[in-house]
Amino acid sequence: MSDRLPSYHSDGEFPNRLDPNHKPLKSSDESPHPKLPLTTSESLQLPIASDDPTDMSGSGYPKQTIPLALPPKPSESLPKFPRVVLPEKYSLSNVAKMFDTPEDHIPIVSVIVAAPPGMQELKSVNAAQNLAYPKSHFEIIVARGKQPSVQRNRAVKEAKGSLIYFLDDDSEPYKENLIRGVELFMDEQVQVVGGPNLVPPDSNLLERSFGDAMGSWLAFGPSCARYRKVGKTRSSSEKELILCNMMFRKTAFEKHGGFDEALYPNEENALMDAIAGDGGKLMYDPEFVVNRRPRQSLCAFAKMLMNYGRGRAEQFRLHPTIGSAPNFVPPIFLLYLLAAPFLPLWGLWPLAAYAAVVILQVLAIDLVFPLSLPRLAPLILLSHVFYGAGFWKGLFTQLKPKNQPSNVSVDLERIGPA
Repeated sequence: MSDRLPSYHSDGEFPNRLDPNHKPLKSSDESPHPKLPLTTSESLQLPIASDDPTDMSGSGYPKQTIPLALPPKPSESLPKFPRVVLPEKYSLSNVAKMFDTPEDHIPIVSVIVAAPPGMQELKSVNAAQNLAYPKSHFEIIVARGKQPSVQRNRAVKEAKGSLIYFLDDDSEPYKENLIRGVELFMDEQVQVVGGPNLVPPDSNLLERSFGDAMGSWLAFGPSCARYRKVGKTRSSSEKELILCNMMFRKTAFEKHGGFDEALYPNEENALMDAIAGDGGKLMYDPEFVVNRRPRQSLCAFAKMLMNYGRGRAEQFRLHPTIGSAPNFVPPIFLLYLLAAPFLPLWGLWPLAAYAAVVILQVLAIDLVFPLSLPRLAPLILLSHVFYGAGFWKGLFTQLKPKNQPSNVSVDLERIGPA
């Protein structure tokens, strides 16, 4: 018997997952696992996707009675999300004093985690349970499916919070991230807040090398701020913010139509461009941090770079802006490398200059030069080559129509009392 919740479509309801170890609580107790109110004879009217892909209101969805799966038996394995008792310092009254504002002005935050179907162990959910914020004022929604941009859009529609905090399934946020983010959102002009995702301290040498390469200016330009702490808290752009650690004001998210479901990755970049173009402020806080492991192999690292390049090219085709102009440098550089064997000697001076700049960048990262050069120089070169190759691929892929809604099935699970 399946332990999955009923599939959710755009106007459907979803219940909470039942914890098999759940014990009855007094009404005054706080539980992250409300009971699942189903019996063996119950069924539910669920919407079926209409033929009109632009109809997201629910009015065009015929209803069909679908039997619901029973909750799993206690012997079946389900994720265990521990209850966390935070210090009194983070009670609602104390947080209101911290921000010098009435308690009813403290916003509710919805933490949204997109995960693949069947994934049970979610580092981000376990870490989010420890976020320093009044427990009555934040919730966690896990959206399982096969298209992250769709999953996140569906979760936002069901979110109770006025602020939305997006995490990847393996992001582990620092404890005070919500406090830091909410403080920045006290400025009504601020619509997006983000910060870096860092390599965990216990990472191995290969993972640290990937992190060092991605955090270098030469490899990733201004986007290196996504992978290391850069500067002070400041107004920023989509170049420095990354979706695995990002907060949105829900009103701005909805005003601009949410994530373009034709894009993945780079759906957040297109949305941030639209918000910034409308006068919204994007903020980068170097202390608004999640820990997140890089790819586990060189092959996986190269595939990631290809996807980043492809996503940027597809974003440019669907949502062209001048901000994407610097991203044409790696594909042009790749063409130069391919032409280099056929060039006269004088035509190779840019290659010599590039090698010198790579050496300087490696020295800036790690002064133990004899060891760092073979560790980092190839990764910087590979970053340009594979990103450029992915960009060329993305210029010729078949695209879905811009902003066309998808009818992909998404399973939602709400955790928390908000």
